[in-house]
Amino acid sequence: MNVKLNKSHIASNSTHLSKHLNLPDPKVFDLPEKVLQFGTGVLLRGLCDYFIDKANKQGIFNGRVVVVKSTDKGGADDFNEQDGLYTHSVKGIENGEAIEEYILNASISRTLSARSQWQEILHCAKNPEMQIILSNTTEVGISLLEGDKITNNPPASYPVKLLAFLYERWTVFNGSAESGMVIVPTELIVGNGDILKDIVLKQAQANALEPAFIEWLNNSNHFCNSLVDRIVPGKPEKEAIEELQKKLGYEDNIMVLSEAYRLWAIQGGEKVRKVLSFAQADSGVVIENDIEIYRELKLRMLNGTHSLQCGMAYLLGFRTVKDVMSNGYLSRIITNLMLGEMSLAIPYKIDAKTRDRFGRMVLDRFRNPFLNHKLLDITVQYTAKMKMRNIPILLQYYKEFGKAPELFAMGFAAYLQFMHGVKEVNGTYYGESNGEFYPINCNFAPYFYEAWQAGFDLEKVLANVSLWGEDLTKLDGFTDAVRKYL
Repeated sequence: MNVKLNKSHIASNSTHLSKHLNLPDPKVFDLPEKVLQFGTGVLLRGLCDYFIDKANKQGIFNGRVVVVKSTDKGGADDFNEQDGLYTHSVKGIENGEAIEEYILNASISRTLSARSQWQEILHCAKNPEMQIILSNTTEVGISLLEGDKITNNPPASYPVKLLAFLYERWTVFNGSAESGMVIVPTELIVGNGDILKDIVLKQAQANALEPAFIEWLNNSNHFCNSLVDRIVPGKPEKEAIEELQKKLGYEDNIMVLSEAYRLWAIQGGEKVRKVLSFAQADSGVVIENDIEIYRELKLRMLNGTHSLQCGMAYLLGFRTVKDVMSNGYLSRIITNLMLGEMSLAIPYKIDAKTRDRFGRMVLDRFRNPFLNHKLLDITVQYTAKMKMRNIPILLQYYKEFGKAPELFAMGFAAYLQFMHGVKEVNGTYYGESNGEFYPINCNFAPYFYEAWQAGFDLEKVLANVSLWGEDLTKLDGFTDAVRKYL
């Protein structure tokens, strides 16, 4: 197939696309750019950009997205060759019914590389209609990098890239209150907006920026805590891509698949609601002053369970979540882990019926037969996810019951075993399972490689406060519970 998806292809309608696709009005290409988005990943495109595109189709938001890619490697050319267009296949179970929809998403206007087009990105700060900044730079992206300067071309870390953009905007608009931005990080970090703001303010001080700018930064910009909840696997399998492309009649190198369920909870008041007007298009966007209940349910029961089961299932030979859930034994373990341990130790007051209803909905989502959600994708930055998602559950479980959660310990042991690197090639560490090598895409892979090479001292690893924020050997019985599964 050699017909490439782009604006011209849509205009020609040569393959009667409207029979299969929810198409945009050609006028969408003339809409102003209102959003600067750091990240090209499938989660942003399958959720945040989905809501923006849906609102545009309803004539509500009427704005497009400039996407910032961190490197020049891959992807950016595909986005620009396709004029920012991509196919979004939505499949799942909603209200007891099977959902299958194909959307041609036209929310992205262009994609810029931070490495080679940084000045063009800064130029976007001069656009008065640009009021929103989104990001998904993984859990490790929101971190304080000492010595990072806004004068770098570009700055190395996301918080300083953001600082440089905001400083440019402050300068261009002479510090007017109206020029402030609504900034919504979607990284899976508790209090992501608060943490990002704190780092940006510290970096503003470290870069010796004017007190007037810091005051504007603090008072005229809205850093919103948020959480995202939609299963959006990585790039579809080759067979799925070929089948879809044959059906639709064009090539699409950046298509995404997702489940039907969607939730984007954003902490904010009237100002945030006014700027994020796309929220009116779909009940899946929730803007409230308190989003803790959404965050805790999703972070602990969905993400936390994912993290505890993915390593174990992968080492047992499974490769996708749906295959794991089709195995009776593992399905029962995951159900009991989620409903019998995780839900009982969420560090937030949530009534039992709400926990149980949410948990069973999550299990149905895990069983979605349409999605090939790869277990390896879930293991990316495995250690950071384990600390942020699951250690608070472990500590709360001990407060409630004073003993080790058995299935949690099993999943934690499997995580440690998954992190057993056996070789390193060009900076990438690999583990081995059933004669196959798999990549360990985690910043702590070198630490665990050395730990396993040295004979693996479980107590030393569990006592490492820099890993967990706590000395886990002080939890009575936890070390022994983990050891018996290693």
